[in-house]
Amino acid sequence: MAGKGADVKKVVLAYSGGLDTSIIVPWLKEHYHCEVVCFCANIGQDDELVGLEEKATRSGASKVYVEDMREEFMRDFVIPTMQAGAIYEREYLLGTSFARPLIAKRQVEIAEMEGADALAHGATGKGNDQVRFEVTAMALNPHLRIIAPWREWDIRSREDAIEYAHKHNVPVTQTKKSIYSRDSNLWHISHEGGLLEDPWQTPDEEMFLLSVSPENAPDEPEIVEIEFEAGFPVGLNGKKVGIVDLIKELNRLGGKHGVGRVDIVENRLVGMKSHGVYETPGGTILYKAHQALESICLDKDTLHYKQMLALRYAELVYDGKWFSSLRESLDGFMLVTQRKVTGVVRLKLYKGSVIMQGRMSPYSLYREDYASFGQMDVYDQRDAEGFINLWGLPQKVDALLSIEGTGKSRFRAPDYSIFKRD
Repeated sequence: MAGKGADVKKVVLAYSGGLDTSIIVPWLKEHYHCEVVCFCANIGQDDELVGLEEKATRSGASKVYVEDMREEFMRDFVIPTMQAGAIYEREYLLGTSFARPLIAKRQVEIAEMEGADALAHGATGKGNDQVRFEVTAMALNPHLRIIAPWREWDIRSREDAIEYAHKHNVPVTQTKKSIYSRDSNLWHISHEGGLLEDPWQTPDEEMFLLSVSPENAPDEPEIVEIEFEAGFPVGLNGKKVGIVDLIKELNRLGGKHGVGRVDIVENRLVGMKSHGVYETPGGTILYKAHQALESICLDKDTLHYKQMLALRYAELVYDGKWFSSLRESLDGFMLVTQRKVTGVVRLKLYKGSVIMQGRMSPYSLYREDYASFGQMDVYDQRDAEGFINLWGLPQKVDALLSIEGTGKSRFRAPDYSIFKRD
C-alpha cells in the first residue's frame, strides 16, 4: 500500500463527520502517509456540523474547511432540477444526487488552492455516490487522483467501521443496535441500512427525523401560498422570502403535516436495487406548486415535451452526470419554458397530503370564456366537425382499405355489408 500511495502528498477529503469519513482520516494517514485536508459543505445538515472541525482535527486532519453553500445549493442545483420536473423512478426527488456534484466541485477547487494531488471520499463501492463524486472530479480536473477507501480497505460492514473507529479513538454516534446510513441536507434526509435492508419490513416511526406520521399530524389542515417568478420560488404566504428560509419553512410545515415521506426500492446506477426511505417535506410541496403553475402557464406541446425531457434530466442527475453537455443543454430548454411561469399557488396540507386549492398567473393560458360551452367569437363549435374529419382521416382510410381488401378492419370483423348503400 505504501508503494501505491508513494506519489500522494496531500489529499482533500469530502468530510461529513459521519462514521465513514471519520475513520478515513486516520486510515489515509496510516496507509498513504499523506497530509489530509478535510472539506465539509454546509448544505443544511444543522446539528451534524456541531463540533465537526474539532473532530476532524482530532482525527488527524491538518486543516478543515467548513463552508456555507446552502444558497448555491438551492439556487444552482435544487431549483433547476425542480424546474425541469425531474423525478427519478416516479418518486425520488434527487436530494442526495444533486448534492454530490456541488460538494465535489468545491472539493476540486480547494484541492487546487491547497496544491493537493488527490481527492478522497467516503462513498462505498456498491452505491451511486462514488460515481457522482468521481465523474464530477473527472469533468472538472482530470489530473487529480481519486482515492476511494471503501474499494481498498478490508472493512466490509458498518460494524467493522465502528470497531475501527473505537480502536483509533474516533468518536462516532452510530451503534450496533441502531444503524442507519443517513444523508441529510436542506432538501431532504435519506435513510438506508438496518431494518430497511428487508423491503418487507415497515420502517420504525422513530427513524423519521423531519416529519410526523400522517396519523399523528394535526386534525386541522393548513393553507400555504407560494409565489413564483420565472419558475423560481420567491414568496411564501404573501411575503418575499429568500430561497434558504423558504425551503426551511416549507420543511417545517410539511413535516408538521406528515408530507413528503417516500419508501422506494430504486435501481442504482451500479446495477443493483436498494431500499431507501426519504423525507422531503418542503420539496414535495414545492414540486406540487410548481407543477400546478406550469399547468396554466405552459402550452400543451411545451408541457408534454418537457415531461419527456424531465425523465432524461432525472437520469443524468441520478447517474452523476451533472457536469455534462446534455444536462447543460437541457437547462437551456428548461430556462426558456420558465420565462412566464410566474404567479401564486395555494395549497392545503393535511394528513400527509398536498391538496391543490388554487393557482393564478398574469400569463395564464386558461380562459373561462374560452373553455365554456357558450357561443363566442374565438371558437365556433361547428368547426369541430371538420377538425375531427381531418384528425381521424388516417384511421378512417386505414379501415376502409382493410375492409375492401380483407373484409375486416384492423380491430374488428363485423358484417360490414349491412352498412353498404345501393
